[in-house]
Amino acid sequence: MSAELRIGRLNGKFAVTWWESGKRRRYRLDALTRAAAETEALAIYQRETLRTEGLTIGTLWEMYRQEKQGRRVAVAMDFEWRAMKEHFAAVRPDDLTVEICRKYTAARRKAGKHDGTIWTELGHLRTVMTWARNARLISFAPQVERPAKPAPKDRWLTRQEIDKLLAAPKAHHVQLAILLMLATAGRVSAILELTWDRVDFERGTIDLRTNETGPRKGRAIVPMNSGLRAALSAAEGAAMTDNVIEWAGEPIKRLRTGFTAAAKAAGVKGVTPHVLRHTAAVHLVANGVPMQKVSQYLGHSSIAVTERVYGRFAPDHLKAEAEILDFTKPAKAAS
Repeated sequence: MSAELRIGRLNGKFAVTWWESGKRRRYRLDALTRAAAETEALAIYQRETLRTEGLTIGTLWEMYRQEKQGRRVAVAMDFEWRAMKEHFAAVRPDDLTVEICRKYTAARRKAGKHDGTIWTELGHLRTVMTWARNARLISFAPQVERPAKPAPKDRWLTRQEIDKLLAAPKAHHVQLAILLMLATAGRVSAILELTWDRVDFERGTIDLRTNETGPRKGRAIVPMNSGLRAALSAAEGAAMTDNVIEWAGEPIKRLRTGFTAAAKAAGVKGVTPHVLRHTAAVHLVANGVPMQKVSQYLGHSSIAVTERVYGRFAPDHLKAEAEILDFTKPAKAAS
């Protein structure tokens, strides 16, 4: 804790005191322990100091991003800020309005960005504002309006399209990533974060989790099929890093450029890396795999999620119900 701060008692509760421009600043704290009081005191001090110096959204965005350093969200937010800083960097949190958010949405649409991208960018802004409020850096989180979340694209690859994609010319690491996404139904982030210590050739499994507890969203331990085993065995012999997907001795952070080029070469349109996860799930369900097993393969938190998204692809989905509504058949005689 800063040497300028003093923790004491005020009417039976912890309080923090410091001097600023010859004036004493004192705040009563909610904390019940000394350690908690020190944490709360520092947050209040930072909030008040930043407020005095002119706290901006740009400052808060960078503070939050630095706190998440080392996680994929920090990389994403660094990339997003290139477009957002022109609109938000100098704005104070208490000056953020719905109108500013709407102007940003309009500008991004004019630039050709999809509402899904805008929804995510403004969602991160909302997260930063909530984080700042909880950290007591700002007194309230301003409303961040964003466009409605678009319905997910119902795009998946047929077997013929998969064959074209796999046969198209591409870099070796892109081919291996595609095979992994199709064979594990893993998200592209999980594939890019996969390390060799979680590829178990003896047991024939791949652990898409970064550790024993998570992250769990869309991540599971899945079996390794023979085609993927062969590809991984060859790649392991030439590995230069701990990451399964690498290029020129460095882990890969983004796959979109190489993947887009491969899809274009294959003549397959409307495909992103996430479509491969959707493709894997559709093929599992369409081939009669029980929904419970598909849910486990996808790492879903609930089988209800799997059924809602993929139930319609099951061979017998609603077949019995459709027969009930076949009124061309003679009515059954009453017993």
